[in-house]
Amino acid sequence: QVQLVESGGGSVQSGGSLRLSCDASGYIYTLCMAWFRQAPGKERERVATCDNDGSKRYADFVKARFTISKGNDKKTLYLQMNNLKPEDSGMYYCAAARPVRIEGALECTYEYSDWGPGTQVTVSS
Repeated sequence: QVQLVESGGGSVQSGGSLRLSCDASGYIYTLCMAWFRQAPGKERERVATCDNDGSKRYADFVKARFTISKGNDKKTLYLQMNNLKPEDSGMYYCAAARPVRIEGALECTYEYSDWGPGTQVTVSS
């Protein structure tokens, strides 16, 4: 299990940028990592994932605007958010899980066991 703490949220105007950080209690390079978000009254949705093999995936609504990355310190996950829109507002959560062995290879299942408390992002028009 890894403890996660997000930071970097805040209030920005539409078109602005924020960089979220997720500090982990252990090394994350071999873990499956992700950013999720949840707006009031809405279900939590996956924003971006970074797998144990370094591959990255993005939700269609953030493609070309957000970038997920693992820091060189091997303990931090980032989410660079550019050209923010009001609909990007919400609580952003970092999540982690260990890959599972499937037919001899370690793979991410996109089910996450460890979560941070979240950081609030508010984008005004």
